Amino acid sequence: MRFEDPLLEGRLIRRYQRFLADVDTPSGVVTAHCPNTGSMMGCVAPGLRVWLSPARNPARKLAWTWELVETADGALVGVHTGRANALVREAIEAGQVPALAGYPRIRPEVRYGEGSRIDLLLEADGARPCYVEVKNVTAAVEGRTGFFPDAVTARGRKHLLEMQRCVEAGARAALVFCVQRADVARVQPADHIDPAYGEALRRAVSAGVAVLALGADVSPAGITLCRPLAVEIPAL
Repeated sequence: MRFEDPLLEGRLIRRYQRFLADVDTPSGVVTAHCPNTGSMMGCVAPGLRVWLSPARNPARKLAWTWELVETADGALVGVHTGRANALVREAIEAGQVPALAGYPRIRPEVRYGEGSRIDLLLEADGARPCYVEVKNVTAAVEGRTGFFPDAVTARGRKHLLEMQRCVEAGARAALVFCVQRADVARVQPADHIDPAYGEALRRAVSAGVAVLALGADVSPAGITLCRPLAVEIPAL
């Protein structure tokens, strides 16, 4: 995925009210939309280099959207969670996810379960449909380990239960961690942040939900999911 327009580089002043970020740019201080509902652990320290994309709709209230940040240890991270679904779909269509190959039809945001929407529904004649839930990973610790979630997520637990029910009903289901940073080699559940999510993940895996992780190359020109990562779910 290449960015449609050149990004504007600046320095983060602060992120606040979850969806707002003040950034010092060569054109002055701007307030950008922050498209990430998590804590953004390690990505919100004042002074970090950030990159913003311009809004294509001139009537939009905020003219900029926060796309990338360079962490204190020099890793470029894609913080726009709305990009994750498109990145995973692009990787599947390019044949880079063997576990999800063989599905010529991909439908986004399909209603299922109890008031939920699956990120991607994969379909093929004569095959079980595959329900794919995508989660964006931005948090990492020393040792090249990324983790999810970076904040307590009741919604994430609900999605795991919904996918578990899909498998029990005869379909396939897969959770895909979209890791928008190049310095991560493995992904683990963040039991230290949301132990209930970790428990739900283990139950889903035991029921047959597949868990995959894809790592990205990130630059101000674009983001590409280009390699599989290990998923480690330690025993409790």
